[in-house]
Amino acid sequence: MDLLEQCRIWNENDEYQKIIDAIEAIPESELTPELASELARAYNNAADVEDKEYFEKSVSLLKPHEEYFEGDHCWNFRIAYAYYYLDQEELALHYFENALEARPGDEDTMEMIKACRSCLACPHFDKSFRERTEEAWAAFVKEEAELRSLMDQKDQEQGGNRILKKCGDILHLAFKDIAFELGFNGTKYELILTPEGDRAKLFELVYFRCHVPEPVLEYWNIWVGRQPGHGFGLHRDGWEVSDDEVQVWAEKKDEQNVSLALYCEKLLPLLKEKEEMAWWMLYTLTDQVLGEIPAIAHIYGFEVLKEPKEEQSIILTDLPREMENMGITVYKDADSYLENCYSAYELEPSDDPESDWRLDVFAGATRCIPLLNEYLNNESSVMDAFHKDGAVPGFFCYPTDDFTGEERAKNMLDFRDALEEAVLEKAGEDAVTFLGGASGLYCGYLDFIAWDLPAVMDAAREFFEAGPTAWANFHTFRRNVSAVRLYYREEAEAETEE
Repeated sequence: MDLLEQCRIWNENDEYQKIIDAIEAIPESELTPELASELARAYNNAADVEDKEYFEKSVSLLKPHEEYFEGDHCWNFRIAYAYYYLDQEELALHYFENALEARPGDEDTMEMIKACRSCLACPHFDKSFRERTEEAWAAFVKEEAELRSLMDQKDQEQGGNRILKKCGDILHLAFKDIAFELGFNGTKYELILTPEGDRAKLFELVYFRCHVPEPVLEYWNIWVGRQPGHGFGLHRDGWEVSDDEVQVWAEKKDEQNVSLALYCEKLLPLLKEKEEMAWWMLYTLTDQVLGEIPAIAHIYGFEVLKEPKEEQSIILTDLPREMENMGITVYKDADSYLENCYSAYELEPSDDPESDWRLDVFAGATRCIPLLNEYLNNESSVMDAFHKDGAVPGFFCYPTDDFTGEERAKNMLDFRDALEEAVLEKAGEDAVTFLGGASGLYCGYLDFIAWDLPAVMDAAREFFEAGPTAWANFHTFRRNVSAVRLYYREEAEAETEE
């Protein structure tokens, strides 16, 4: 009897620790994909719900063999099961669906898919992003003096990694994935939280920065996005370029956006050999000259040229001044950008009352275009990123046929404003950030990011119960999950009669 067969017998007898001990004892070179999969199953089965390390171990064993086990029911089910108990239901759903495709009609798999969809429709977290933010800043307050001491040491070659790890460990209490930089400007220490071009991420970073404890600010500047500057030089893999060595042609696209074309003779050999690296260097340099937030807010298009244009150019150093000469009001910080980044939109509505939520929308405004686009395209990468951090973008929806009369449109907008005010007052301003709203043929919509979803839903439910609408739902910005009922007048009246 070989080890694989023995492991299967132990599994039937619920002797999971014997499987773990036996397979962990063999040399890594002898760990076949099949044995790794059996070991992962044993870790899954041996774990309690709170044993995150066991489920993480299971994923680490299974993930390297994804291509090898393509189309295999057991492998997909095992990694999905681990992701599910790691509170990563979006990944779990993907692999459970793969498992069902490999074994159609499997009842266990269908039950887990149902559980995933339920969790994604109304997420429950061990800690909301509001709580994670509080925990991370509390840890920063305790550790920041040591961070400053480490940053003051002259030998940064050895201490640099320790500093980054220490700060990273603190920030990961709030964020699953976070990019940051540390520095000292001669007066204060600086923590720079970088969105890396992700507009949706800005909402999390601004929320986090706005909750910095006052004592921290005595010694630290906390920035969202790299700050603008001049005279930068960028070095990578033996290549070097500075902002005064880059020609730029800037074209104004609308009131607040420009399209850029860049040419750098010095990087032409790199452009031929490693085009992606050349693009990265020039975009990063532009980021540094403008500042990360202005780059996100105002760059509409970006092109790297292999030869210069005939028209007059400017050097990259002068781009901020050129944009101001164009009449563009350059946003200096993430807060002002997010406050003013509303985009109005019009859509061709579906008149089918059975179509998915929001497809009846004909007009709206939003501060987070990526969320709206992904919902309409039935994608979820932005939602997945928020979900990992305990935050939930979603919307309230309610019928508009309850609003009648000559001032119907005004009354609908007033109702939406009143809903927003009521939720802020009841749940607290640190529980939610509102993004905009929309009007549909059948429903009205109020969009938001919940930093503490239960508090937001409770506040909204209380408002709807006292309002004129016949029903109200909550829905995440995931197209493939169900709505959650907040209020239904007929049910409420029936309960009152009883």
